[in-house]
Amino acid sequence: MSVRVAVDIGGTFTDATLIDEESGAVSIAKVLTTPADPSEGFMQAVDRALADGNVAAAQVGFVVHATTVATNAIIEGKIARGGFVTTEGFRDLLEIARQVRPSLYDTQFEKAKPLVPRDRAVTVAERLGPAGEVLRPLEDDSVRAAAAILRRENVETVAVCLLHAYVNPEHEQRLRDLLLAALPGVHVTISSDITREFREFERASTTTLSAYVQPVIDRYIARFRDRLGSAGFRGRFSVMQSNGGRLPAEAMRANAINALLSGPAAGVMGALRQTGRSGYGNLITLDIGGTSTDVSVVTGGKPQLTQEFELDGLPIRIPLLDINTIGAGGGSIIWIDDGGMLRVGPHSAGAVPGPACYGRGGVLPTLTDAHVVRGTVRPEAF
Repeated sequence: MSVRVAVDIGGTFTDATLIDEESGAVSIAKVLTTPADPSEGFMQAVDRALADGNVAAAQVGFVVHATTVATNAIIEGKIARGGFVTTEGFRDLLEIARQVRPSLYDTQFEKAKPLVPRDRAVTVAERLGPAGEVLRPLEDDSVRAAAAILRRENVETVAVCLLHAYVNPEHEQRLRDLLLAALPGVHVTISSDITREFREFERASTTTLSAYVQPVIDRYIARFRDRLGSAGFRGRFSVMQSNGGRLPAEAMRANAINALLSGPAAGVMGALRQTGRSGYGNLITLDIGGTSTDVSVVTGGKPQLTQEFELDGLPIRIPLLDINTIGAGGGSIIWIDDGGMLRVGPHSAGAVPGPACYGRGGVLPTLTDAHVVRGTVRPEAF
C-alpha cells in the first residue's frame, strides 16, 4: 500500500501520476477527457499508470484527485436547475447584488446575471436580529408555499440564505429539514454550512454557487468511488480543495464549493513544491488548461490565501488560494459578437470534438487552432 496515485481532470486532458514510495518509481499517463462520463477517462488514465508501473489497484493506498469540473460548470453555465430561498422582503437579493461598478468608465460593462432567475427565488416568513435573536419565528405555512413554487419549477437543488443566519443557524436548519421533506430528491444547501460571515449578497452568492454545483460534484465523486472500487481499490480517496489542502471525497460531496478551484489549487501547490526544491520562493504560476487560464502569485514560499474571490463576476466567500481565473484556455472557442468584435470563450471545444486541428470532428476555431495557423505550435514537431 505504498503506492500513491494523483489524477487531474481538465476540460481537454486527464492526467494520472503514480508514485511508488518504496522504489521511487514514477509512471505518468495522459488521455483525452471523456465529458459524457469523466470517470471513464479517469479510469483510463489510472489503468495506464498502473500498467506502466506494473502495479495492481489493490496495492494503491491513496488516490488524490484535482478537478476543474466545478469551475468549468459555472464558467460554461452547465449547472443544475436551482432555486433560492431567503427571508421575506429580500427576494431580489441576488438581482440587486452590489452597486459597485468594477470598470467605472467602461460603456460596454455588463453586470453578471444572477444565477437564479426571479421566478425561482422565493421567500419565507421569519426574521432574526443582528445578534441572532428571533424577531419572528419561522412560519411553516410560508415554507410549504415556497416548496410548492419550487416543486412547480422542477428544481434539482435549493440554496437557502436567511438574514443573519451566520449568527444563529436554527431557522436555516429547520427550513432545510422542511424542504427536504417536501421536495424528495432535491439537494438543499444552507448558508450557515457554507460561510458563517456577514454581508448578505456575498453569502447568498457563495451558497447559491455551492448549491448549483452540488448535484454535479455529488454524482461525479460517486461515479469515481464506484469505478475505483470495481477495480479493486481499497485505499483512501481524497479531493483537492480550493485552499490547497485535501478533503476526503465523502466530505466533498457535502460541501461542493470547496472543489471550485481544486485543479488550479493543485497546480499552484505543485509549482510551489518544485520551485522550492530549487531554492525559489517568489514566483508567478501560469496554468493554461482547455477551458480556463489560472494565474497566482507566491511570495516567500507561501501561497496567498484570500476570503474574497470572483468567478465570472460572481463573488465567493470561502478561504481559497488567491488565483485569478479567466475563461480562456487552449480549447476556448473564438467567435465574433453582434458588434463585430473578436471574442474568446467562455465556451470550449473540450475533448469532444476538441480543436479543429485535432482532426476529431471539430469545426469551430479555438486558441489552439490559432497557434497552429500562426506556427507557434508545430504539429510535425509536437
